[in-house]
Amino acid sequence: MIIFVIIAIALAPGIFWAWFFYKRDKLEPEPVKKIVKLFFYGMLIAFPAAIIEQLITGSESVVLYIITAPVVEEFLKFIIVFITIFRDTEFDEPLDGIIYASAIALGFASLENIGYLYAAHRSGTLVNIGILRAILSVPGHALFSSMWGLALGLAKFSRYSSRNIILGGLLLSMVFHSVFNFFTLGIPQISFGIFIFSFLMWVILYRSIARLLKISPYYQEQSEKAGKEFNDDIEDG
Repeated sequence: MIIFVIIAIALAPGIFWAWFFYKRDKLEPEPVKKIVKLFFYGMLIAFPAAIIEQLITGSESVVLYIITAPVVEEFLKFIIVFITIFRDTEFDEPLDGIIYASAIALGFASLENIGYLYAAHRSGTLVNIGILRAILSVPGHALFSSMWGLALGLAKFSRYSSRNIILGGLLLSMVFHSVFNFFTLGIPQISFGIFIFSFLMWVILYRSIARLLKISPYYQEQSEKAGKEFNDDIEDG
């Protein structure tokens, strides 16, 4: 029974944050089934990611957390979205890159969370670890991946070199992931930095979302519709 409880506790934050990110897409929301599919893909790629990381670096090393995991995990999440959804007709506005990136990232984080919380249960720290991961590590994956998601959105609707934009976003996501993991190494003098860094990532995300909404092809359409409704209300009033 405790296993089912741990699984439920582990999945709950990922589902909540997936809903949270999905609701940021206010102009032209994506099909829910595509979000669910990418969430599921994210859970699946957690297995090959773990195997590749072990083969490259081994277990429980600083190199694993700072270099190998960020590179492998962000690349795998990115490549699945790029292959499955980047050229899809539903990817029809710049913000969609962040929405789809967050979906696969949160699926990955949810599966990963099960392992962490099971270990925390065995060590008697389930509540503390569960809370910290729910507010930091789980949404953190979406924040890292939103950088290459932002790049995909800009690249698809940009007249400039899409390759450079995408590579830059992917590299930035790996750097963010690496810095975040660095703050989780348990070094007392720097551990508080994870809260400051997470705050900065949220600021970047919200500014990026505001920017992408304004350059969406649906933004002008929604503005004109709202203006027409306003004028109709004035005339009727």
